[in-house]
Amino acid sequence: MSDHAAGPPANPVSRRDVLRWAVTIGAAAPVVPVLSACGGFSTSGGGKGGDLTFMSTQFVPVEEAERFRKILGSAYTDAKVNFVPNDAGQVISQVTSQVQAKQVKVNVVGGLHGDFATLGTNLLEDLSGLAGELSGAGYPDEFTTLSKLGTDKASGADVNNLTYDQYLAWAKAARQANGGKAVFGFPGGPRGLLHRFLQGYLYPAFTGGQISTFRSAEAITAWQYMQELWANCVAASANYEFMQEPLAAGEVKVGWDHVARLVQAPKDQPDKWVMAPAPKGPKGHAYMAILTGLGIPKGAPDQDKAKALIKALSKPQTQVELLRQNAFFPTVKAEIPGDLPPAVKLEAEAVRKTQDNPDALLALPPVGLGAKDGQVTKVFRDAFTAIVLQKQDVKKALDAQAPVLQGLIDGAKASCWAPDPKSDGPCKVG
Repeated sequence: MSDHAAGPPANPVSRRDVLRWAVTIGAAAPVVPVLSACGGFSTSGGGKGGDLTFMSTQFVPVEEAERFRKILGSAYTDAKVNFVPNDAGQVISQVTSQVQAKQVKVNVVGGLHGDFATLGTNLLEDLSGLAGELSGAGYPDEFTTLSKLGTDKASGADVNNLTYDQYLAWAKAARQANGGKAVFGFPGGPRGLLHRFLQGYLYPAFTGGQISTFRSAEAITAWQYMQELWANCVAASANYEFMQEPLAAGEVKVGWDHVARLVQAPKDQPDKWVMAPAPKGPKGHAYMAILTGLGIPKGAPDQDKAKALIKALSKPQTQVELLRQNAFFPTVKAEIPGDLPPAVKLEAEAVRKTQDNPDALLALPPVGLGAKDGQVTKVFRDAFTAIVLQKQDVKKALDAQAPVLQGLIDGAKASCWAPDPKSDGPCKVG
């Protein structure tokens, strides 16, 4: 992510205060898939001739963007929508500079709930009225609250209820059965989402937190586990960015990734695939929910059309189509059809099992960090490099990264986010 965007608002907004400025639109949660077989942009044209410019931090990959543009074209026909996806730092910077200069060309902005917490009241229109109009759409209470600013399976184990110990034992057994060649993998490349696994799965599952437990005894145990797991993963995991490619090619038999980055792998032979929830740790079945929202920059033109676009994207049929095309799950009340593409159906079932688990532990990506989110990501990746790749002492490596992490949080005045307990003031690194 870019680190040159404008800093956080003067009065940081908590994740519970964003509903007035962002309407929740979709959710996606990564799962574990199991193969059961042996750039630059411009917004200068925004608003011309009644067209709308929709800038988003989601659907950045070209294929996802093109599929979403087709959905937009079908869902909203009152005006042409110019969909411009980019990384969060660029989007926040563009919206900030345009609002501050009172030359707003972006009509609608889409992003994670943390992005809206960064933009806050000074940069976004109050959408309380629109949220009220959409109250019957069936957004879950917990989501609307957040939107307020080789082998078949491990022997004797239930693939839908694995522990991390069983997952590691499976990786070891699969490697041994494959003549010493690993078959498990992770997206550890430069654009891979390994950091989300660390933040939203490993840390919460082992420690119950993310920031307040960063260098705890439980965190040391988690990192020692990761060292052993990585030693039993395909070496090329350090370069993988989208796991669906090595999975589809058969280089990896079992992997983890964001649902939208997995859906193409089982597309041709879905009957040979299994998708299951992430494993359970000492603190529960931790998983990360990625919630996206839609907002209107303060002073944006054509706000009636922008609100109509948000309403169109909030319709059940639109969100189901988004599930079909890009594997983002509906957040409004929508009947999940039985004729979903088989690969998407596999993912839908895995997500349901994850969320319905009595030990489910929800984790969120960083909230309130804005452009510094990328630097927080770097802390976790640097810790991974030091501990797992360079085999440094775990405690010393975490002690070295803790003040860096605290400095970023203090600078952004970011309070704790789930699963860490609510904090008064900046979250404290534990």
